[in-house]
Amino acid sequence: MRVPSLPEVRRLTEKQRDAWWTVLLVDPVATPLVRWTAMWARVTPNQITWAALVLGIGAAACFAQGDWQWLIAGAVVYHVSFILDCMDGKLARLTGKGSAFGAWLDYIFDRVRVLVCAVALMGGQYQRTEDVTYIWLAVAVVFLDMLRYMDALEIWKVRLNMRRRQRERAAELGLIDPTPQDNGSDEDSEADDTPVKGTAKVPAQPTGSEASAVTAQAPAPAHVVSPAKTFITRLPGYVRLRDFLISHRIRIHLFSGIEFQMTIFIVAPLANSIFWPTVAAGALLLAFEVLVVYRLLLATRAFQRTMARYDRLEAEMKSDIAPSPSEQTTLV
Repeated sequence: MRVPSLPEVRRLTEKQRDAWWTVLLVDPVATPLVRWTAMWARVTPNQITWAALVLGIGAAACFAQGDWQWLIAGAVVYHVSFILDCMDGKLARLTGKGSAFGAWLDYIFDRVRVLVCAVALMGGQYQRTEDVTYIWLAVAVVFLDMLRYMDALEIWKVRLNMRRRQRERAAELGLIDPTPQDNGSDEDSEADDTPVKGTAKVPAQPTGSEASAVTAQAPAPAHVVSPAKTFITRLPGYVRLRDFLISHRIRIHLFSGIEFQMTIFIVAPLANSIFWPTVAAGALLLAFEVLVVYRLLLATRAFQRTMARYDRLEAEMKSDIAPSPSEQTTLV
């Protein structure tokens, strides 16, 4: 196949919004490697997914040794594993070799890698120190990782459902074109950790623009709640920070599943300090998850207000076209 130029590969394969760790430390390596890999027709995204898992298990083997030299080796291998994990989806989008099974495989292998590495890392520290606290840390890491990714998937589905229902309702009232549109606004998407291994550019996922059912082709009607009047104005400086991050492809959710993993499996081993970085990572992840759930709560409230206004608008429209009592008498 003809391999596009590197800027074109970036446009086709890199997410519109991604974790800061990925944008700054992974994409600069993964994207050129994907372009080079695409020249080899026999290499498939699923093969890269398997390679990422094998390296993840290799990192776990290093972590299990417990000594700092092995922790450093494990951190390096884990980072290489994560680079491969990012490459499989990019290669799928570039070559059109993605599949639903590949997306499932990628997602499951990610969870397996975290499980194995958490057990190995904390088990190695327990064997070295005989401190049972590390056993509980392993349980906490696995639980928080599971919570984050389950929550991300469910929030994505809830937001998508609200967005579709608002669009359908607005179309019924003639407020927008009934043809589904994607305005490309993935502002503050909290679902970027969900698995995507497709054949095209990743579409924008449902976002915090909870009350905006009207897409870009028409101005928002007055009865649609503006997202700027819900969550954004509650945080001073939020818009400025958001715009800065967006200009660098970084999502506003600064500490999610990816940063959680990297703190525990890369930063902590390199620092030869497992306990406190793990505790800090867990606390930050929980704090941001509470923030995400709060945003979801605001989104659902705004959704309910918008749907109620649609109902009132529909009633007003019906009353405008309903015959007057005198007209009803004439008709009878």
